[in-house]
Amino acid sequence: MARKLFISQNFYSGRVDNINLQKLTCTDKPTFDKFFGSRYCEHSGYTFTNFFMWRKMRDYSWAVEDEVLYIFSTNEKNFAAWQPIGAQEKLQEAITKILHVAEENRGERQFKFVVVEKSFAEELEKYPHAKFNITAERDRFDYVYLVQDLINLSGRKFHGKKNHLNAFKKKYPDAKYMPITEELIPKCREELNIWAEARKLANPDNPFIGYEQAAINEIFDHFDAFKLKGGAILINDKVVAFTFGERLNSDTAVIHVEKADQNIRGIYAAINQNFVEREWSDMIYINREEDMGIDGLRRAKESYRPIKMIEKFNATLA
Repeated sequence: MARKLFISQNFYSGRVDNINLQKLTCTDKPTFDKFFGSRYCEHSGYTFTNFFMWRKMRDYSWAVEDEVLYIFSTNEKNFAAWQPIGAQEKLQEAITKILHVAEENRGERQFKFVVVEKSFAEELEKYPHAKFNITAERDRFDYVYLVQDLINLSGRKFHGKKNHLNAFKKKYPDAKYMPITEELIPKCREELNIWAEARKLANPDNPFIGYEQAAINEIFDHFDAFKLKGGAILINDKVVAFTFGERLNSDTAVIHVEKADQNIRGIYAAINQNFVEREWSDMIYINREEDMGIDGLRRAKESYRPIKMIEKFNATLA
C-alpha cells in the first residue's frame, strides 16, 4: 500500500467531491483558453499549445471543478499537479482537492507540484493543513525580452547578433521571409525532418528529439485551429528556418518553437528578428521559454540579453 501523504489530522473537515479527470484532446482548447485568458500569466507553459504538444510525454489529465481548472501529469516516478487556475479566493480549497486527488491516484509514485508561478508558491507557503518544501527550478525559468531589442539589435550588447544577421543578408540576398500558411507547412515539415535526423545521429539515445519532432508535426496538423502565428525563411524556395508562437497575455507573445539549418551562419538571428518584427511589433515583450538546463541553449538565450526571468518552483510535501 502506498505511503500516506504527510498532512495534519485536521487536513479537511468537510467532504471533498471526487474530481472526474479526463485526458487532453484538441477539442479541449476553448476550455483551456477561457481559464488561461482570465488572468495575466507570464508562465510560458500556460497555453493550450504547450499542454497539447507534450501531452503524450507527460500523460496529462485535467478537470474543471467549481470554476477551477486542475491539471495533472504522470510518469513512472511522479504524480504531479500543475497550479490550479481560478479565482484567488478558491486556491486554498483547490490545494486541498489536489492533495485528495493525489492520494487517490498516485499509487507508489511521489507527489509534487511542478513549475508553479511565484504567486502560487506563496499560496502553498500559507496553506494551513500541510507544509511544503519549495525549490526554485532554474532550468525552467522563462527568458523574457523587449520586442524592440529583438527587432533593432541596437548597441554594443547586440553587436555580435547584428554581425551574424548582416552576414546572412550579404550571403543570401534573395532569402525571403514568409508567414506560415497551410501551403507552406509541407516545406516546414521537410526542414523539421532534416533538423531532427541530424540530431538523432548526434544523440541516438535522446528520446526527447523524437517526442519534439512528433509534437511539432501534430501542431502543424492543427495550425489554423490553434490560431498560431508562424514564420519561415526560404532560400531557393526551400524552408531553411521556421518558428511559431502565440499571444501569452496582453503585452507578451511566447515563442514555442524555432528550428533552422545550423550550417547557415546567421540563420537563427534572421528568423528571430524577422518573426518578431513582422508578427509581434505590437507587443512589449517576447517570452522565449526555458533552457531546460542545456548549456548551449542557455548561452544562446542569455546572449539576447533578457530583460527579466520568470521564476518557477517545484514543491513537495515536507
